Amino acid sequence: MSAGPLIGVLAVQGDFREHLAAIEAVGGRVRTVRRPEELEGIDGIVIPGGESTTIDKLTRAFDLRVPLIERLRAGLPAYGSCAGMILLADRIMDAASGQQTFGGIDMTVRRNAFGRQVQSFEEDLKFSGLDGDLLRAVFIRAPWVEEVGPEVEVLATVETGPAAGRVVAVRQGRLLATSFHPEITGDLRVHRHFVELVAAAR
Repeated sequence: MSAGPLIGVLAVQGDFREHLAAIEAVGGRVRTVRRPEELEGIDGIVIPGGESTTIDKLTRAFDLRVPLIERLRAGLPAYGSCAGMILLADRIMDAASGQQTFGGIDMTVRRNAFGRQVQSFEEDLKFSGLDGDLLRAVFIRAPWVEEVGPEVEVLATVETGPAAGRVVAVRQGRLLATSFHPEITGDLRVHRHFVELVAAAR
């Protein structure tokens, strides 16, 4: 039996430990990524939730931003959750002054679209491509997707409440993004889906 793909988890800020555990639990090998040389040899990368402006600043401070963008443009599979979705977006609404993204997904994302931390919530979602029951999604100061380009596949939308119809999960080629946090619910299907995507790209 061949070893699982080696998945880097960007570990400059945010809830990277939960992603490391989830990837390992579904058969992937993991590596924390804080320095440019740690990008070498990885088959995919996870960009975790946290504070998108801080992750942006720290990747620049650690000289990680440019080589990461180069790997993404060269076809490195990536999964971004919450802040990670913002960082994989080509365009941001309500961006902080000077904020930049890594880009890659032809979409416009609105930061903190669902409101402040106290307005965090959970909802069951229909997630295209996942087997089994509805996916329990946890939204914490989450973004949503305002618009997508023609190459972007919408995987999930909010179905109830004032945000009904808002896009919260997308895929474009080898890039996957969710505005919610599957790494904290114990439901490993999104991470398994990503590991399978990475394995297929190897």
